[in-house]
Amino acid sequence: MITLTEIAAKRVQDIASEMSPEPIGIRVGVKGGGCSGFTYVLEFAHEVRVGERELESHGVKIVSDKKSLLYLLGTQIDYRNELGNIGFKFENPGAKRTCGCGESFGI
Repeated sequence: MITLTEIAAKRVQDIASEMSPEPIGIRVGVKGGGCSGFTYVLEFAHEVRVGERELESHGVKIVSDKKSLLYLLGTQIDYRNELGNIGFKFENPGAKRTCGCGESFGI
């Protein structure tokens, strides 16, 4: 299961409400790359693609492919707005190592 904090869900909803066409939610995944092996992917989704699973957290639809779900099990996505630390942050309990910027991880 992938979840959003209440703050992250509110931020997604605020951004999505200003987009045209308005997305149905967010797409979360992983791809190879980054200094630790995998990179997180987070984008707005306008449709559910074939083979994707649908989840929901705090009223926000989350879609992800099955392969990414294996790497993201138990992940919580937060939104931070602090000096030098602004944006969505992945807290992945399955990550054995992460890079300094927190945008890539290894299993």
